[in-house]
Amino acid sequence: MSKKIVLITGVSSGFGHAIASYLASKNYAVYGTVRREIYPIDGVNLINMDVTDRQSVNDAVEKIIQQEGKIDVLINNAGIGIGGAVENFTPEEIDLQMRTNFIGYVNTMQAVLPHMRRRGKGKIINISSLGGIMGLPFQGFYSASKFAIEGLSEALSIELKPYHIHVVVVRPGDFHTHFTQNRKMVAKYADPNDVYHEQLKKTLAVIESDEQNGLAPIYLARKIEKIVQKKHPKFSYIVAKPDQRLAAVLKKILPQRWFFNILASHYKVN
Repeated sequence: MSKKIVLITGVSSGFGHAIASYLASKNYAVYGTVRREIYPIDGVNLINMDVTDRQSVNDAVEKIIQQEGKIDVLINNAGIGIGGAVENFTPEEIDLQMRTNFIGYVNTMQAVLPHMRRRGKGKIINISSLGGIMGLPFQGFYSASKFAIEGLSEALSIELKPYHIHVVVVRPGDFHTHFTQNRKMVAKYADPNDVYHEQLKKTLAVIESDEQNGLAPIYLARKIEKIVQKKHPKFSYIVAKPDQRLAAVLKKILPQRWFFNILASHYKVN
């Protein structure tokens, strides 16, 4: 039996690195995209690609198909986080957040879909977030990008039903990765006189503590491998600590005002 060919975006660190390394150890043929040169990852074919550049994406996908003859699984993972008050985001900061986290996913899906459709099979796994089903304070545009992924994935999963292509969203909670160190902040954050400055510092401390005490990325990598193996995967999966999985349940059953108060209390917004 031939190996499954898996394309993963954004493997230089964090989730992408963990998923790529784990799948390679499980004997998948893994292609991982990077924007700049990194240390090799055992068993992973690194390919230079910028998800925000459609031509770069098309070229990378075409190269893999020429070499392997197929792409069985696309795992959309590349993304960034920009923190700050919604009011303080500049148009350029909004564009960067949405172009990377949302349009980047669109570019890769549109590149692989004609090939998967012709084959009559394939799997697209979009890494979303718990922030894709609940708006996170001072991460508003990050949440917006993930909400967009959720809605698009839902529509796409229905559109692709006749072609036997499965679309899956995975919603991680907090994980201990380089995401904390790599988080960008709005330019206005540097202004100590900004009305949101002190509140944002308090909330950011909670966010960073949650991340640093989060799960190890290997937990997500193992879950992804199980999804890759499933013949008929569910549309969505949550991978998080018990309290964060509970939060997703409470979002569904509590009155909105109660749930918003819980989030405000957790993130020290007062």
